[in-house]
Amino acid sequence: MKTDIVPLGKGDALIVVDVQRDFLPGGALAVPGGDVVVPLLNRYAAEFERHGLPVYATRDWHPPDHCSFRERGGQWPAHCVAGSAGAEWPSALILPSETRVVSKATAAAVDAYSAFQGTDLAAQLRAHGCKRAFIGGLATDYCVKATVLDALTEGFAVFVLEDAVRAVDLRPGDGARALKEVSGRGARLLDLDQVIH
Repeated sequence: MKTDIVPLGKGDALIVVDVQRDFLPGGALAVPGGDVVVPLLNRYAAEFERHGLPVYATRDWHPPDHCSFRERGGQWPAHCVAGSAGAEWPSALILPSETRVVSKATAAAVDAYSAFQGTDLAAQLRAHGCKRAFIGGLATDYCVKATVLDALTEGFAVFVLEDAVRAVDLRPGDGARALKEVSGRGARLLDLDQVIH
């Protein structure tokens, strides 16, 4: 258990990455244990809402012929097709009513793991005076990692919600390596008990 407290305050934002049905158990591209992050992210989101701080929820929002799909020569089975049940948030995910939704990888020929790629997320964060980004969701070794690295590149201080991320782990240890990489780049890993106390 980490013991140092990270008080929330003005300039902080929560980014919930790609917690969609297709990435949860039973989905088209299920992340092992992906459902475990949902109750934790609910608590983080409630805490940010309690402090009047912004919450962003990112989502894959693919066209049916997206380049990442195996049928198009990509790496993954078809998933998170815009408007489909698999692209929806799970019913157990409780986000504040004013959550800002960021859709990514919306063009057929362009893939995007990062929530910053091809979106206005950085501009939105700056417009709201955000200096620190708290990031959790799915999957540690792909969209979470890419989003964290881009947030750092954009100049934000980044905290990875280590207890509220899970990895695909195509190669065993990919998730752990991703956390090591982002930590080495300047992101800080934290757990719920450091935020809610």
